[in-house]
Amino acid sequence: MPALIPDILRRLRRFFAGSPHVKIAPDARLETGVVLRSGWRDGRPGSVTIGRECQLDTGVVLDAWGGSIAIGPRVFIGPYAVIYGQGGVELGEDCLIGMHCRILSSDHALPPLDRRIRWEPDVLKPTLIGRDVWLGGGVTVLGGVTLGDGCVIGAGAVVTGDIPPGAIAVGVPARVIGQRPST
Repeated sequence: MPALIPDILRRLRRFFAGSPHVKIAPDARLETGVVLRSGWRDGRPGSVTIGRECQLDTGVVLDAWGGSIAIGPRVFIGPYAVIYGQGGVELGEDCLIGMHCRILSSDHALPPLDRRIRWEPDVLKPTLIGRDVWLGGGVTVLGGVTLGDGCVIGAGAVVTGDIPPGAIAVGVPARVIGQRPST
């Protein structure tokens, strides 16, 4: 079975090589079941960029849907994490994204009761995740949030607002409870 992995990676790269909207560094490692979708929205193509030495574990979904997802170098994304990039998502270098995390970059408008939510347009909200950020398992990051360099988000947290650099945040909604120690 391990001998098949290099063959699978070669096939994936060949498949996506024809798409100008998906760029995967040659030394990035994508496990089986990774889903990459650039998609189109309102006549514009989405884009997915995966930096060097990245590792995407089993079942990761990157769905740009006419927006963009840019993953910096040496990022690890754990199993079954999902990133929706309609409004744009950037992950800085050396991030650690835990299993079952969700990173969003859009929301729905909230219409009056006489109109259906389903038919309201998406509200695009860019999401920026700094360098050396750690998201514990099951974290949800809502659209429009900026996570500062070096912050840590505890397992199961729902991040609804910006988190400053070096902060440790937990809970629903996520609240800062401390700072990473300096050298």
